[in-house]
Amino acid sequence: MGNNEKITVLVVDDSDIIKHALKNFFREYHFDVYTCSDGLEGIQMAKNVKPDLIFLDLMMPNLDGIKMLKILKVLDELKDIPVVVISGNTSRINVLKALEAGANKVLSKPLHKENIKMALKEILGEEQLSKSKKADNVNIASDASMIEGLKKIFYQNFKNKIPALKEYISQKNVEKAHEIVHQLKGGGTTAGFPKITELAIRMEENLKSGEVEWKDLDEKFNELQKIFSEIELKQAV
Repeated sequence: MGNNEKITVLVVDDSDIIKHALKNFFREYHFDVYTCSDGLEGIQMAKNVKPDLIFLDLMMPNLDGIKMLKILKVLDELKDIPVVVISGNTSRINVLKALEAGANKVLSKPLHKENIKMALKEILGEEQLSKSKKADNVNIASDASMIEGLKKIFYQNFKNKIPALKEYISQKNVEKAHEIVHQLKGGGTTAGFPKITELAIRMEENLKSGEVEWKDLDEKFNELQKIFSEIELKQAV
C-alpha cells in the first residue's frame, strides 16, 4: 500500500446492520469498503480486491468465520491480510479459536467507535491511520446517534420478517425459522436491543436441539412480537 493509496477494508458479516454500521464508521476516513454476507463470498472477494484489512463475523451461513480464517491463512495471496473478528459471543473459547485460526484482534458486539479505532491503530499503525485524510464535510455520529440510526435500520429490516417468522413457526419450518432467529440475534445486539438478542438465543437453542419444543418457541415469539410492537410505536413517532 503506497502513501497515496486508499486503505481497503472488506467486511464479511451476514447482518446488514453490522455492515451499515462499519461502512458508516469508515466514512470518517477515505477507506474503500467492500461488504459480503458469508465466508465463501468473502474468500472470493478477498481474492478480487486484495483488502488491507478484513472485519469478519464468526457466525455466518455457508462458511463460518473460523473456517474462512483457516482458508485465508493457507492461501499465499491472502495469508498476510490482517483480520479483525467481530462476534456477539466473545467467550474465552471463541476468542482462543479465533486467535488460533489467525485473527489479529477480536472485538465484541455491539461495536463501539473507540474500540474500532484502537484496533485500526494497532493493526495499521497510528502513522498510517493518520495519513488517511478525513472525508470532507462529513459529520461523524457519536455512539448514541449511531445506535439510534441502527435502530431505524433494524426496524426496516425486520418489520416484514417478524410476521414471516410467526408463519414459519406455525408451519414448523425449522430451517426458515432458524434463519430469521439467527439474524435477530446478531441484529438485536448491534442495534441495542439486548432483550431481543436474549430471546433469539433461546429460540435458536430450541431450534437446534433436534427435538423442537414448538409451544415454548411460540411463547418466546409472543414476547418478541410485543417488544417489536413497542419499537414500531417509537419509530412511528
